[in-house]
Amino acid sequence: MKKTVLIVDDSESIRELVGVTLEDAGYTVYKGVHGEDGLATLRDIQGHVSLIITDLFMPFMDGLGLIKEVRKDDNYKYTPILMLTTESQLDKKKEAKKAGVTGWIVKPFDQERLLKIVHKVVRPC
Repeated sequence: MKKTVLIVDDSESIRELVGVTLEDAGYTVYKGVHGEDGLATLRDIQGHVSLIITDLFMPFMDGLGLIKEVRKDDNYKYTPILMLTTESQLDKKKEAKKAGVTGWIVKPFDQERLLKIVHKVVRPC
């Protein structure tokens, strides 16, 4: 069964870079442009998402809002969520951890490192 990833980021270039990286590694990728769009995409996906990667700062609903909403859904209560952001402040990391984030990657990122982290947090079938 192919693993699926939802990427939520208001930067089209980041969505594309992360998407291509993961698709080349065999993942099915879905994309959202902000938190509200990410939630709508998550509801529309047939089946379960293996991983969510989100930016922190986005319009309409930020990454923390997205994480809090996702964690309310029993289907995604334990789904890994990676924060991919330019933010590196300890307070933000603590707030995200409390909301339910699994890991934190600071932009700019190395594609090989991203794949290693993704492979580490996505549970095998």
